[in-house]
Amino acid sequence: MMSQFLENVDKTRIEALNAFKEVADLEALEKARVEFLGLKSKITELSRTLGTLPKNERPSAGQAVNKAKTLVTQAHHHALARLEAAKERSDYLDVTLPGRPPLAGHKHLISQTMAEICRIFAKLGFSVVEGPEVETDYYNFEALNFPPDHPSRDMQETLFVSEKLLLRTHTSPVQIRTMEKTKPPVWVVAPGKTYRRDDDITHSPMFHQVEGLVVDKGITMADLKGVLTAFAAAFFSPETKIRLRPSFFPFTEPSAEVDIRCVLCQGQGCRLCKGSGWLELLGSGMVDPALYKFVGYNPDEVSGFAFGLGVDRAAMLKYGLSNIRHLYEGDLRFLRQF
Repeated sequence: MMSQFLENVDKTRIEALNAFKEVADLEALEKARVEFLGLKSKITELSRTLGTLPKNERPSAGQAVNKAKTLVTQAHHHALARLEAAKERSDYLDVTLPGRPPLAGHKHLISQTMAEICRIFAKLGFSVVEGPEVETDYYNFEALNFPPDHPSRDMQETLFVSEKLLLRTHTSPVQIRTMEKTKPPVWVVAPGKTYRRDDDITHSPMFHQVEGLVVDKGITMADLKGVLTAFAAAFFSPETKIRLRPSFFPFTEPSAEVDIRCVLCQGQGCRLCKGSGWLELLGSGMVDPALYKFVGYNPDEVSGFAFGLGVDRAAMLKYGLSNIRHLYEGDLRFLRQF
């Protein structure tokens, strides 16, 4: 008789728990409460039948009924909380409102800057060319007058894929590939990603360059300065001044670093330009005639100039950024400003 009673208790408990779990509204919840916890509920009826059991079995049977009633009561409370929370959420939903469109993205600041640079040079008569990011040692170094084991290679901080393959350290290899396929005159700019083992607030292991090359008859240093002056005026402001400082690059001779007048203090001297009034922008120079032997050009008939501009640095100077990492962290608060 005791086993039959406990079986009825378990059956009623399971039935009640399933009922409260499945109720979908407050009306159904109230019906389930009356059925399992009301004055004439199934659990109440079980309590009333305790007197029919032998005295020695009543304590255990009573504990079983009380435990079942506690669990069923908890299930009722959970169901009530669930339905009230759902009702509260639905109170804030106005189905007549128009849907929210997905957020529209826009080009990254680096992409915007690179496109702007290419547009400016296109107006100056340049074509845009591209090349592979994984390069051979020949195109990245040897054909650009970097002899094997020459100390000038150390400046490039190269990331090698294999003995003869590497991640290009500049977009200059594109210039060699272009000259191999094209007879003078050549007026091209080569934008793209480049890679070096640099990592600080002004350098990144992966960065972007736009390099330019002109090879034509009668090209002089004056043409180089004229093109870069026009670029600086279009990219920064018409009042921007530039200056050329002697430098060294293996593939140009003579070579020059190009500075612009500080965009913050206009040459008066400040923290950004370290009091000099000038900011370094790019490297440039006249193409070394030694390069022409790699592409079959006659140095007695043509001359040219080349330059290399860091897109990341150009963006930092134009928009006053203090840390190059802002460009790569993916912080939407920063990116939405541009």
